Amino acid sequence: MLYCSMINDINRAKWGNRFILSAIIQGGLLTSIALLMVGSQFIFSSKIDMIQFLSLSFDGPAKWFFLGIIFYLIFIVAIAVTAVFYIQLEINLTKKISGFVNILAWIHLFGMNVGGPLATLLMIFAGLAGSGILSVFTQGTIVQENIEIMNSFITPIAISIAILSVGVIAGGITYIKTYLNGNKM
Repeated sequence: MLYCSMINDINRAKWGNRFILSAIIQGGLLTSIALLMVGSQFIFSSKIDMIQFLSLSFDGPAKWFFLGIIFYLIFIVAIAVTAVFYIQLEINLTKKISGFVNILAWIHLFGMNVGGPLATLLMIFAGLAGSGILSVFTQGTIVQENIEIMNSFITPIAISIAILSVGVIAGGITYIKTYLNGNKM
């Protein structure tokens, strides 16, 4: 009896399920990035220890690499926690997300899954390019740090953060409107 009730609840939590699925997908993407880093370290291990090089040069552009990884992890957790908020609305409060609020929820999902991860991936790439590590893949050797290359990433990162911000604001409006005015299921 309880099992049937839980299955019924899972089917009603459309938005909660969408955010959980997106957190799983984002986690898979970050795992792939980690595996690529480890794999490339094995391939180029005779030339340089990339992680050691990046960690020793943390005061320069390499910090963007580490901050990008950390922020990506934070986004994955934030997406999963957002699912809990939607489950609270849909299951515990039995509120229905429909109409214009449904569009806002889609904007929320898009903003959190495109804007945030894109900003962090750009930070990771900027850290690799600016620190000179990226040249190991392109030229087979490390070149000098190039802080000026970081300037070319500022605008794309800012646009990505704007996409994230619009999504998060849309999500906040979705939650408040549904909580206060949402129809019962």
